Amino acid sequence: MARVVVVGGGFGGLAAAARLAKLGHDVTLTERSATLGGALSFETDDGYAWDAGPTHTLLPAVIRDLFRKSGRPVERELELVPLELVREHRFEDGTTLRLPGGTRAGQLAAFDQLGPGLGQTWVDHVASYTDTWEVLRTGYLEQPWDPAHLPRALAALLDSRAVLHKRLRKDFRDERMQLVAGHRFVAEGHDLRNVPAWLGVMSYVEQRFGAWTVPGGMAALGDALRARLETRRVTVLTDNTARDLAVRQGRVAAVMTDAGDLPADVVVCAVDPRRLPALAAYVERTMPAIPPVVTHLGLEGDVPDLGPEVVLHGDPMITVRTGGQAPDGCAAWTVHGRGRLAEDILRALARHRIDVRPHVVVRHDRSPRQQVEQWGGSPMGVLWQGRATVRQRLGPTTPVQGVYAAGAHATPGAGLPFVGLSAALVAQVVGPA
Repeated sequence: MARVVVVGGGFGGLAAAARLAKLGHDVTLTERSATLGGALSFETDDGYAWDAGPTHTLLPAVIRDLFRKSGRPVERELELVPLELVREHRFEDGTTLRLPGGTRAGQLAAFDQLGPGLGQTWVDHVASYTDTWEVLRTGYLEQPWDPAHLPRALAALLDSRAVLHKRLRKDFRDERMQLVAGHRFVAEGHDLRNVPAWLGVMSYVEQRFGAWTVPGGMAALGDALRARLETRRVTVLTDNTARDLAVRQGRVAAVMTDAGDLPADVVVCAVDPRRLPALAAYVERTMPAIPPVVTHLGLEGDVPDLGPEVVLHGDPMITVRTGGQAPDGCAAWTVHGRGRLAEDILRALARHRIDVRPHVVVRHDRSPRQQVEQWGGSPMGVLWQGRATVRQRLGPTTPVQGVYAAGAHATPGAGLPFVGLSAALVAQVVGPA
């Protein structure tokens, strides 16, 4: 039985701790804040509640596997339901695309409503990533990888100089289709000129597997994982900041925290490695992706009836998420702003004919800096700076013996499904007690 210390109580840390405890290890999780969950939590005020971070996930099999491998199936803990409509895109020319997930036929029909023949162009583009998905799934997402010894097909893919910006311009003459295909990365703070073309596979994942949510909010997933740690008898230390790693003869010996040193045979870094000086030098070439401006709104009265997520394209790009919890007759929205936001975000929203300013009763604004300070790092993970970025992230192993990496800043990257996969990769490498 190894003494395992997990640094960080976000989704990556919770998932890694639950998996390793089920494998028989003695696990301690230390978290700098007073609560666990990180961005997978609720923000509340006066009867309103908003997901602090993601409102849905892709690849629900990742969550199902996590719960199955750490105890009871997820169906006994919470309900995962598919979203019929993933998001609505509204373009500057006044046209609209309502994009369903998990259905090729549904997406074909949606794009044909945007313009004759666009549906076939879209599904052909998505289908072109079929082989890419298989290469990534088998060599990168489901198996621990060694950057120095990659399967030939995976190495060719990851080392390709092709970028998503050029790929989308080549595949789509219609600029609106380029906006839809690149939306996820722009929303996460990336420049498409620096995003590898193979990441266009996200459109394939969304079409094939759909988007899924938890009724009441994705923060319920964090609650279920906290309960799972109790079941697995994981020692949890909150309000306890990890300062660095004690390394002796190239191997980790302890985690140095405000509460004292925590002896460890294995350490899982589930935070931005820059926070631990022993790891910071290994990621000095990377940069964090900056979160968007976020505003949580408690609304009353007759507000517009919008779908779960509406993207208003332009500069700035504004995203409205409407699925928060609110008192009867009220609504809870979260608004994200990305780009040149030179005015109040609600005034910018009103220019898109969605004016909720008279209905606001509660408002919480969160700047990118405030979010990074609140969670101890960017929930968007590492900024894409070209093809080298994929090799500059840590995980599942690190250059320090006994230290592993999970979370948004680790392999295979940010987003709930990929953070969950990072924890699974670490558990595979560490193995059973």
